[in-house]
Amino acid sequence: MTEASGFGARYRQVTAERGRLCAGIDPHAALLTDWGLDVSVDGLSRFADICVEALAPSAAVIKPQVAFFEPFGAAGFAVLERVIAGCREAGALVIADAKRGDIGSTMSAYARAWLADASPLCSDSVTASPYLGYESLRPALDLAREGRRGVFVLARTSNPEGADVQKALTEKTSAGERTVAQSIVDAAAAENADGTATVGLVVGATREHGLDLADLNGPILAPGLGAQGATAEDLKVVFDGADPAWVLPASSRGVLRAGPDVASLRNAFVQARDEVEYALG
Repeated sequence: MTEASGFGARYRQVTAERGRLCAGIDPHAALLTDWGLDVSVDGLSRFADICVEALAPSAAVIKPQVAFFEPFGAAGFAVLERVIAGCREAGALVIADAKRGDIGSTMSAYARAWLADASPLCSDSVTASPYLGYESLRPALDLAREGRRGVFVLARTSNPEGADVQKALTEKTSAGERTVAQSIVDAAAAENADGTATVGLVVGATREHGLDLADLNGPILAPGLGAQGATAEDLKVVFDGADPAWVLPASSRGVLRAGPDVASLRNAFVQARDEVEYALG
């Protein structure tokens, strides 16, 4: 597979057209209540329909948080399937924020669920945890590459608890000591050496991360914009040294609080996106 036919080419095209902001769809109970909706399948369904109508035609990338659909069981997953299909039909790339991670046949099954054409949950990419070992993700990485899809691998997350593992030192190199998070970055960079940008990283936008991202050659999903405290102006500082074309800030609650009015929600997204575009240049 060549650079022109990989996930990176798809990402570059849609972000060039629609800008670098990932819109999160997070139907947590408090937000449903704030929108005047019941915490039920009906409320979830209405929330999802509003988000797709408001965001899918404008956002380059949309990230439904799978966890908030799961409490509703099969009915919740049916709504999620509709969200994924509606966003993709409107031209947005979908990141299924499922954070899957396992080994062997189980990881293969997760990969097929989120990245195989035959699955009703098939998305353009999925988030995955490498903390059973980066190579445990191989089934997802290979299937993503075959289908021009992506895998966003957790590297340096925004939660403070993540530092215990992610900042732990693994070894000394010629450049000095290397953290676990940097080892994930380096593995992703090696994976992307073919130019397809199959592997993206998840790196929180809320703090300086201490990672060398210069050679990644893939997208960097940066959650934390808005409600978690990161601002558009922070991005150039936090991601200094990374190619800004690959930086993909994500905002969920910061945009979603403008709902449930469709026009207000869309306008909130457009304003946040324009602020990101100005900040990143």
